[in-house]
Amino acid sequence: MLDQWMLDPACTYLNHGTVGAPPKRVLAKQQALRDEMERQPSRFILRDLHLEQPAPWRAQSRLREALEYVAPFVGAKANDLAFVSNVTTGVTAVLRSVPLEPGDEILMTDLAYGGVALAAKSVARERGATVRTVATPFPLCSGQEIVDTIANALGPRTKLVVVDHVTAYTALVLPVAAVAAKCHERGVPVVVDGAHAPGSIPVDIPSLGVDWYAANLHKWAYAPRPCGILWARPDRQAVLHHPVASWGYEGGFHEEFDHLSTLDPTSFLAAPEGIAMLHEWQFEDVIAYIHGLAWEAAEVLTTRWGTKVDAPRSMNGAMVTVPLPESAGSTVDDATRLRLQLLVDDHIEVPVHPWHGRLWTRVSVQVYTERADIERLAEAVQRRCA
Repeated sequence: MLDQWMLDPACTYLNHGTVGAPPKRVLAKQQALRDEMERQPSRFILRDLHLEQPAPWRAQSRLREALEYVAPFVGAKANDLAFVSNVTTGVTAVLRSVPLEPGDEILMTDLAYGGVALAAKSVARERGATVRTVATPFPLCSGQEIVDTIANALGPRTKLVVVDHVTAYTALVLPVAAVAAKCHERGVPVVVDGAHAPGSIPVDIPSLGVDWYAANLHKWAYAPRPCGILWARPDRQAVLHHPVASWGYEGGFHEEFDHLSTLDPTSFLAAPEGIAMLHEWQFEDVIAYIHGLAWEAAEVLTTRWGTKVDAPRSMNGAMVTVPLPESAGSTVDDATRLRLQLLVDDHIEVPVHPWHGRLWTRVSVQVYTERADIERLAEAVQRRCA
């Protein structure tokens, strides 16, 4: 399947989860959209894109048309969705729309993505509120431990809980529906960081019972960068505002998020092409392959390195985070050095980071990944840690 991508065949690419990689066909679709836009820029942007000016030839805007195709892929209605550049933008919109007073708190775990954590810190500082980060059990043996940790941390001033659907560094699939149920028992709304979810696991957003859900399509759903979505429960949409006030300001959920200042919308409009490819390749088969190979990677790497993964297989999807041998080191400098050696000398692109006193690597598995790629990583690390 590697020939479907622009990826350098000389590099073993085990880092799909970081910024994604759109297939050639999706990039071709995006370029065709750009060519169309440049033939009549004003018509494309002002009329076709979001019907800013009359366009009697269109029943709906091109943005809404694209969302109609995207919505079923995440189990949602298009009316409850908007395009955003990425998850951080979507979560920031929620953070800025939740009433916060001095002394209130935003609650998240130590598994939260750094960019989202910084966005929460920024908003809390402006409002005189605080961000409380709770430590998750280590080693983590079940999803229920996450649910209990968050539920036990809820306090009288907790106004919002931010939780990952698939964690960035540990690559664990968290039980967000159970977390939301516990939070709602205490009257606390929940926003989900679903950056790694659509395309890597089946997603049905409304069934999760959350209040807001932000996700990227440019990671696992094959969309060009940048391309994300923000879902809001219907009763939460009226108070939701885009973090950048522009032409759609105070026009409602759709207007605020659809009608921004000039941007290149082709990544949004090409998103349906990526989802179409997943459907054509049988999404269930794609999921079965990448989940199976990810767990196989965990088994191969831990066996070769003499380490172990504590979290159950049910909490792993298309990525797996594996501890490296203790001899690999434990510091940021150790991680930086090893990752660079793997990239420059071994032509392997894979994240390495310190956590809980040792180094870990997160392996992303895509349909272009083979067991031989995993074996290559196992051997390279083993050789460097000998």
